[in-house]
Amino acid sequence: MDDSSLSRYRGLNFLGLISCISALAFAVIYLQQRLGLEPCPLCMASRLMVVALAATFLLAWLHNPRQLGQRFYALLGILLSLSGIGLNLRHIWLQSLPGDQVPECGPGLNYLLENFPLQQAFSIILSGSGECAEVQWTLFGLSLPQQTLLLFLFLLSLQVTQFRKKKRSYFN
Repeated sequence: MDDSSLSRYRGLNFLGLISCISALAFAVIYLQQRLGLEPCPLCMASRLMVVALAATFLLAWLHNPRQLGQRFYALLGILLSLSGIGLNLRHIWLQSLPGDQVPECGPGLNYLLENFPLQQAFSIILSGSGECAEVQWTLFGLSLPQQTLLLFLFLLSLQVTQFRKKKRSYFN
């Protein structure tokens, strides 16, 4: 692998890292602190996925491995991105339910983590609740889960680009 491929990987990892940091900063600084919107359990799970992806992009950017190592980071990122896509599809589905089919609001995240085993708490969080069905804010007609889904699709495309096998050039 030549140096231009390594720098291309590094640039894509930096782009992914900056995208994750920007999304988290927007969610925390603008939506949560400025507008006072409290994240629901599925929003918090999505944020954790973005943090995990940011860590993956950061490690890959700092390590800047050759093709095999880059594929490892990319595969990890693909799995995290697909998990985030699944979470947001569930969230979008909850928001599309008619009012009479929305599940009842459950206990808060802190209560779940303090009073239930971790596996059971995550199961309850991922099932969503009535508060997850509420559309709190939109931009260009897209709800927050729809915007976050676009972010995960973008991050998935970066990871897939890095995972693809480099074609051998016979003319260089």
